[in-house]
Amino acid sequence: MTIIEAPPRPDLVGRATELVDLIRKHAPWQEENRTLHEEVLRGLVDSGLLRMTVPAHFGGSVPDARTVCDVVAELGRGDGSVGWTMSTWTIGAWMAGLFPDEAQDEIFADPEVRICGSIGPNGLAVPTDGGYVLNGKWHFNTGSPQSQWAVHASLMETGDGQIAPATIAVPMSELTVVDDWHTSGLRATGSVTTIAENLFVPQARVLPMLPVILNNQHLSERNADYQAWRMPFLPFAVAVAGSPALGMAQAAREAFFERLPGRKITYTGYELQVEAPLTHLQVAEAAVKLDEAEFHLNRQAERLDTKAQNGETWTLQERALARMDAGAVCQRAKESVDVLNTASGGSSIYSHVPMQRIERDVQAINLHGVMHPNTNAETYGRVLCGLEPNTDFL
Repeated sequence: MTIIEAPPRPDLVGRATELVDLIRKHAPWQEENRTLHEEVLRGLVDSGLLRMTVPAHFGGSVPDARTVCDVVAELGRGDGSVGWTMSTWTIGAWMAGLFPDEAQDEIFADPEVRICGSIGPNGLAVPTDGGYVLNGKWHFNTGSPQSQWAVHASLMETGDGQIAPATIAVPMSELTVVDDWHTSGLRATGSVTTIAENLFVPQARVLPMLPVILNNQHLSERNADYQAWRMPFLPFAVAVAGSPALGMAQAAREAFFERLPGRKITYTGYELQVEAPLTHLQVAEAAVKLDEAEFHLNRQAERLDTKAQNGETWTLQERALARMDAGAVCQRAKESVDVLNTASGGSSIYSHVPMQRIERDVQAINLHGVMHPNTNAETYGRVLCGLEPNTDFL
């Protein structure tokens, strides 16, 4: 089978770096308005980064997993909410690339299409002539107010009295949006609730989740030879979704050292914080935690690329390890941010100081159900002990 190569890495990562200043400029506005600023959105579109996992047939760049993770982490360095939103749109486009080619022709007809979605099966699709009737309610739909399509998980009646999980692509214009995203962290992601009511969905836009998505039995003929779509969904998705956490920890380090010169430690004899042994211990600990987060992300990305390139099957242990690596990225990044936040003093709680926003954002990503470090560590430990993983999301 021919593997189609990806373009060079530095180009896409460099474009992400060029957007960091613009993203940081609008970060306060984005948090206040709970969505991405139009200039930031335009920057993502014009840079071509939103087309990373769009199929090449529609003008996508289809890079390797390491590049995708590096780009998303770099955007998260600008603002965690931008990184998280970008991870959702990237995963959404990748998932759309699994659908039959006729469905992709419809989804990717708009060259600037943005695709949100969720993996919790919170709907029910009932068979009807030519497709299904969908009803459901999905929370945490990142980026949906600025998306044109959603790829939602649902339960599906199979016609033989059984129910199976499925993934369904629907236009955002056919969903009801509930503006309920009022949160302490990742506020700018616009992760509102969407509702489907008696919505007809053609057969081509409904994919069985277990054989197709979780086990890589994809239905697209055009994408079959691309390395990107030879990766299993969950290991790829959690790697991309963990990437913003690394960027947040990098941003916290930059924010701390920007404020360090001239700062003192109040109510002590240290007129300069930089001279205190405590500061030396704190920045060293934070740096080690950041290095550990980067290690886990890079290990997972390299595993994705290597196994896809070689056509290797994923074992159950490797799938569980992918979840564990994603949880470790989030946990170590949070630990790094926590140390620097503690060292930042009382003045860091002002809303104009980035550290407080980074602290809240990295806490939010650690609470995500699929990224949760404790849950993922338990799953990996169960598999190591020879037990069933207690989840289908591997």
